[in-house]
Amino acid sequence: MAFLPLFLATALSWTPTGLPPGKPEAPLLCPGPFLTPEQGRATLAQALERFPDLASWQAYSDHARARIQAGAGLLPWPRRTPLQPIVREKRTLAGYTVENVAFESIPGYFVCGNLYRPARASGLAPVVLCTHGHGKPVVTEADFAAQGRFTSSMQARCAALARMGAVVLSIEMMAYGESIAQVGQDAHKRPFSVTLQTWNAMRAVDFLLSLPGVDPTRVAVTGESGGGTQTMLLTALDPRVKASAPVVMMSSYFFGGCPCESGLPIHRGPDHFVSNAMISALAAPRPQLVVSNGKDWTQHNPEIEFPFLRRIYGYYGAAPRVTNVHLPTEGHDYGPSKRQAVYRFLADTLGLDRSRWLNAEGLIDETELTTESYRTLRVFDEARPLPAHAVRSVVELEKVIRGLQQAP
Repeated sequence: MAFLPLFLATALSWTPTGLPPGKPEAPLLCPGPFLTPEQGRATLAQALERFPDLASWQAYSDHARARIQAGAGLLPWPRRTPLQPIVREKRTLAGYTVENVAFESIPGYFVCGNLYRPARASGLAPVVLCTHGHGKPVVTEADFAAQGRFTSSMQARCAALARMGAVVLSIEMMAYGESIAQVGQDAHKRPFSVTLQTWNAMRAVDFLLSLPGVDPTRVAVTGESGGGTQTMLLTALDPRVKASAPVVMMSSYFFGGCPCESGLPIHRGPDHFVSNAMISALAAPRPQLVVSNGKDWTQHNPEIEFPFLRRIYGYYGAAPRVTNVHLPTEGHDYGPSKRQAVYRFLADTLGLDRSRWLNAEGLIDETELTTESYRTLRVFDEARPLPAHAVRSVVELEKVIRGLQQAP
């Protein structure tokens, strides 16, 4: 999946009519509900008119990827520096194991997470990256339990997939969980969070593929809400991802309400426009499950966004590879029914074994899965603190990334 040089890509410029005007001499941003549902529908219709076949869509796809990469502050790509992984003691639970892990996505910044593996491996295992959405701020220490990778929902998702045969990594957003100790909570609201979170996800794939016993041809990613944004961006930009499942996020008119999603000009520029539905379409023809519900901005997926995705996938002769599970009575979460849909999709796509873990209703049984405390899941604590070379300033982190973008 090669990107066109920017000076060539300008010939492929396109923006739909009817967009709200941008601010003069400022990045063209698309915060939150930037469009109405009908405006979102209209932009997708214009896109299909402008790109009516595979050749025209592929050409614009290359252009859009280059613009997303540039808008995210990642053009050129930073150099991939040694991950310097930290892997803590393994805990064996009911059919799976858990290890607390960290790696340096850039020198001095530790991406913390948890690695879930099958208790008994058989052949090369597929890998799944799990991202998370936004949660309430940490005011007291107990609030960590309701954040990101520490939640019972995230733990259940990762553990169930590991029992089915995948190697699964959960990672946390910038300025969430353990990264608060490095950058503080307010750093999450800085536009640089788009840059770092996108790069962190790519380096997380590097980490997963560095593990022994994994299959580099079976890589998947899934996340909800802001984690769905990460899922779509990573899939669009990283061809190693072979399957994706964005949950309660994909929309043609809502672009993400946090600066970590829409704080940089990834969606819109002088010569490009991509809604999240169009970013989702950049996954084609790779298998994709879109999970939507009736109580947030994904409520129109069955009649607006999903037909657009099917049309784009149809250009590749791959329309059956994109599916939509819509839950009209549900809301904005990664709850049990949404997890079950993703389990089925990833089992079919990655060749996971569901049969051993089905309950009487034919669903993946989550009752034996353990919800561990956030203290148990931490990589760093009083006894094993952050290394002395850890960067503790967003300004310094940005300097490090920019330095890695320079020629060696």
